[in-house]
Amino acid sequence: MKLKAFTLPLFLLFLFSCKTDTAPLAENVVEEVKVWQPEDTRSMTGVMAKRGLIYNSETDTEGFVLFEPSSSTSTFLINKNGEVVHRWDSDLNSMNSYLQPNGHLIRMERDENFPTFAAGGQSGRIKEYDWEGNLVWDFAYFSETYLTHHDIEVMPNGNILAISYDALSAEEAEAAGMDPQHIPKAGIWLDKIVEIEPVKPEGGKIIWEWRMQDHLVQEFDPAKKNYAAVAEHPRKINLNTASEEAGPPMSQERLDQMKKMGFLTSNATIDNQGSDITHTNAISYNPELDQIVISVPGYGEIFVIDHSTTTEEARTTSGGRSGLGGELLYRWGNPANYGKGTKEDQNLYGQHDSKWIPKGYPGEGNLMVYNNDIPHPDNKLPNMWAALAGNPSPELNVSVGDVGNYSAVHEWKIPTSENGIYEPNEDGVFGPKTPDWTYTAPDKYSMYSSFISGAHRLKNGHTFITQGKQGRFIEVDENGKLVWEYWNPYIDDYKLPDGSPAQPTGPFIYGIFRATLYPEDHPAFMGKNLEPITPQPDPFIFKMPPPQEETTQ
Repeated sequence: MKLKAFTLPLFLLFLFSCKTDTAPLAENVVEEVKVWQPEDTRSMTGVMAKRGLIYNSETDTEGFVLFEPSSSTSTFLINKNGEVVHRWDSDLNSMNSYLQPNGHLIRMERDENFPTFAAGGQSGRIKEYDWEGNLVWDFAYFSETYLTHHDIEVMPNGNILAISYDALSAEEAEAAGMDPQHIPKAGIWLDKIVEIEPVKPEGGKIIWEWRMQDHLVQEFDPAKKNYAAVAEHPRKINLNTASEEAGPPMSQERLDQMKKMGFLTSNATIDNQGSDITHTNAISYNPELDQIVISVPGYGEIFVIDHSTTTEEARTTSGGRSGLGGELLYRWGNPANYGKGTKEDQNLYGQHDSKWIPKGYPGEGNLMVYNNDIPHPDNKLPNMWAALAGNPSPELNVSVGDVGNYSAVHEWKIPTSENGIYEPNEDGVFGPKTPDWTYTAPDKYSMYSSFISGAHRLKNGHTFITQGKQGRFIEVDENGKLVWEYWNPYIDDYKLPDGSPAQPTGPFIYGIFRATLYPEDHPAFMGKNLEPITPQPDPFIFKMPPPQEETTQ
């Protein structure tokens, strides 16, 4: 007999395109040329959503938005009317870049040949382009044991802080006190922060380094030198925390299936599922404090470290302005990781884009983060972070009504002691108990993005937000009112030489890691032609493929 059947990837597109509740659009919706209006704009993947400029009020911040489509080799700069005014093109994929005051673009790019790592957000190269797109600097940083990934921070002196994997073999992980039952055969990937002094036109010097592996604590193996009571060392990282809830690795069949669906890249193997236990995905520098904040979603926390140390001091517990060396100055999001509180005290879930609010901005000196996957108490689905970490649910036959997780943007001030040190409260927990300010969608759920995404404060007090997996950008004012909205209409079909995706996004084909709004008076725009380019890039209009017919006996 004849049966109509969707392939699994198409089934997932269908599943994630089902209706979910969303807030009504603001008044004065603006329709631009080449946007497409389907019957249903309420899509978890965004594939069926209207694309382009949705809303442009009189109170939004004038400026330009910089972003990279996940499957593209281009960087786009658009005005607030949703028109592309400039673009940079490369041979390699990028998911993150920063515009410099001289009009140059510093861009993380995904090298096509690095070994070992396979968890999304991989880079391996940092490049600088001038306004005309000429390459002025190229820096490669990858090997079997390290790889730049996810994010960089350009410092005031022109040096670059970068996140890098810092791989430990299975034997090294066990020697560090990790429970062998939770160590993947390929070992684990911790993280380190490196400061790069560019050497143009090609290369760079690593002039400073901080490594997680120098600040581990564990209470699993008394024979190891870092054995101690976790609760007595809140400034250290409990190596066994992230592995406690990890499930069994995928089967080879499931792994191949996930690769085919675009959820995994070609370096993914059975042996390295679960290796990426920290997955640090954001870095921000505070020049006044000479401190760094990083987002560590594998732990559901942000960490603050002291940059004023030497590399040697960063490996110890003394030195630098704080006198604490490379120990954690502050952490927030999940106190159970350091033996305080319970899961009920957790605040962060798979978060992205932790950053300091700059000096001179409302909330200056506070921290801000996009909190991706806040669980609904009645949610029947696994946390998305668990799926991305290599333990996806094998069950796909769930209804959209089972999905109740949501996302939020948080801002908070770090409690500081009289001597400027961040001390835990009397209960041993780093405060505050809850954020000082939170933004969620009016209906709570329509801003949900279980991975990627970001937010940053603007000088006028507005907040610019990237709802990453759907490719949606919004600006809200200080009262949380929507003043601008745009949905990325651009995708590309860039693939690695072996045909696999450069960044695993699955059905989230319009996904954006992060977008940045630069005000119109930013020095990079002085003397530049910012008229809309002609012709405008063609948007991609998604249409659901028809069911495939299969004949079975």
